[in-house]
Amino acid sequence: MIKITFPDGNIREYAAGTTALDVAKSISEGLARVVLSARVNGEVRDLTRPINEDATITFFKWDDKEGKATYWHSSAHLLAEALEALYPGTKFGIGPSIDNGFYYDVDTGDRMLTIGDLPAIEQKMLELARNKSEYKRTEVSKADAIKFFTEKNDEYKLELINDLQDGTITFYQQGNFVDLCRGPHIPTTETIKAVKLLNVAGAYWRGDEKRKQLTRIYGITFPKAKELEEYLTLLEEAKKRDHRKLGAELELFMFSEKVGQGLPMWLPKGTAVRQRLEDFLKKEQLRRGYQPVITPHIGSKKLYITSGHWEKYGKDSFQPILTPDENEEFLLKPMNCPHHCEIYGYRPRSYRELPIRIAEFGTVYRYEQSGELHGLTRVRGFTQDDAHIFCTEDQLKEEFLAVLDLTRHVLAKLGFEKFTAQISLRDPENKAKYIGTDENWRRAEQAIIEATEEAGLVTTTELGEAAFYGPKLDFMVKDALGRSWQLGTIQVDYNLPERFNLTYVGADNAEHRPVMIHRAPFGSMERFMGVLIEHCAGKFPLWLSPEQFAILPVSDKFVEYSYQVKAQLESQDLRGVVDDRNETIGRKIRDNELKRIPFLLIVGEKEQEAGTVSVRKQGEGDQGAVSVDAFAKMVQAML
Repeated sequence: MIKITFPDGNIREYAAGTTALDVAKSISEGLARVVLSARVNGEVRDLTRPINEDATITFFKWDDKEGKATYWHSSAHLLAEALEALYPGTKFGIGPSIDNGFYYDVDTGDRMLTIGDLPAIEQKMLELARNKSEYKRTEVSKADAIKFFTEKNDEYKLELINDLQDGTITFYQQGNFVDLCRGPHIPTTETIKAVKLLNVAGAYWRGDEKRKQLTRIYGITFPKAKELEEYLTLLEEAKKRDHRKLGAELELFMFSEKVGQGLPMWLPKGTAVRQRLEDFLKKEQLRRGYQPVITPHIGSKKLYITSGHWEKYGKDSFQPILTPDENEEFLLKPMNCPHHCEIYGYRPRSYRELPIRIAEFGTVYRYEQSGELHGLTRVRGFTQDDAHIFCTEDQLKEEFLAVLDLTRHVLAKLGFEKFTAQISLRDPENKAKYIGTDENWRRAEQAIIEATEEAGLVTTTELGEAAFYGPKLDFMVKDALGRSWQLGTIQVDYNLPERFNLTYVGADNAEHRPVMIHRAPFGSMERFMGVLIEHCAGKFPLWLSPEQFAILPVSDKFVEYSYQVKAQLESQDLRGVVDDRNETIGRKIRDNELKRIPFLLIVGEKEQEAGTVSVRKQGEGDQGAVSVDAFAKMVQAML
């Protein structure tokens, strides 16, 4: 017999070899019908895999992130089965689940798949799903795995197998399709009821631009047709809100092939919004004891060797900049923290100075693959609202809680009220990804856990998502459509102070090592702006809007009065424009509403004689006529 421990601490005994599905059935048939996978002793597994030792168990259903990931990964295999049936000889790269659905990278030889092929593939997937095929897991020797995929002439799977150790290789089969996969998978295909293939794109094998470009097919599936309908409706709304589309329509930002991919340029209106965001945070930071600094856009390669960034990210960065001096190499700045470490270390420090909080809106550069670039949310040059706090270990919790308070204040100000705080820890199974000692990591991780508990913050924990120098608290923010975005971050770092030999003289007159907090409430200005545009559908909060009002004269006779009104409002720190085009008032109203301007002020003979404006509010229509001063006071009360 083995003991199974449930999340509530309850323990039951079962025969060795029982499965998670058996355990679910022992609780209720209803649970067994809806459970998709289970975490057994920390590993997410198939429900049908035998359990041969004492274990803790957690079940995952459709509403759980892990449940969806299992379901969508299984759907990727169903897509592959359909492709193999429709296009014999297809070769397969990888087919993971993603945040919303799944994709599979495939090589269909001389045949180029297009959007037009997707409906037939969808129908084949549904036909195969109705077969109720089981997902069967088999452990395979490396030699047998190589033999199998050599016979299939699939060089992609053979390359993946070469990277695996003998004894760790598993195959999964459903119907006639067999794949190299570690799993987990749902029990059968019968729960896949609704299928939509969304897009076809190119993807270089293993992300290497020098290698063959495969066809990437994106899709999503659901247990109920109604859920797919709701998702597609949401997708249509997301298209309307796409920040790339709105950014062009509202003249916020642009890209230029001559300037380069992934390098956004801010137009006057977008710059106005961005600068107000920066000004808001700068004022908050000054109020909270931060000192602004400015650092260069480049740094010596030696700087990033010291910090560890060259070792961890050098291959994925822009290549070194060479100078006429053969002993000099520079890099475009990938992060601000090494520069800030040098600022801290430029003179001796006393414990009386700590905490030292230095802040910079610093632009950094990272070489993202061209296929990964996406509007403002994935770029090659971006500005972080970066700050670094150097403090004693005794000050760490208080400083962390203060940063937490600032981040929550920033998110609330912008209308992001729903978020999840994710504690991102080091992967204990892959410590080579990180720098620093086990003791440094233990202290840093404990500091974050204790601070979030003291703040009463509801958190989730993810292993392997830490920065290479320290654990972090990431804010996973939900937008108006319920989509989750990683925005602000707070990181605790014992390692960079050590690598840069940063010290302070303590009350005992001895040298001590400071602790470093990295923080960025916005994350990056580009990404934040992209998310904000989609969150508010281009209708910025009144205090952020590039233009708070537009004055619309009904004819040329009232243009002069319109400019008088504009000057009167601008004298009261409001901002707007006069639409003096020779167009009908209906056309002016329509055009300016499309620009998402919060207030439209219509002026004609009555308004001019009375010294008033007729007010239309975005989304609410006519508000009646008021004096210019009354309008100004109304708007100021809303700011």
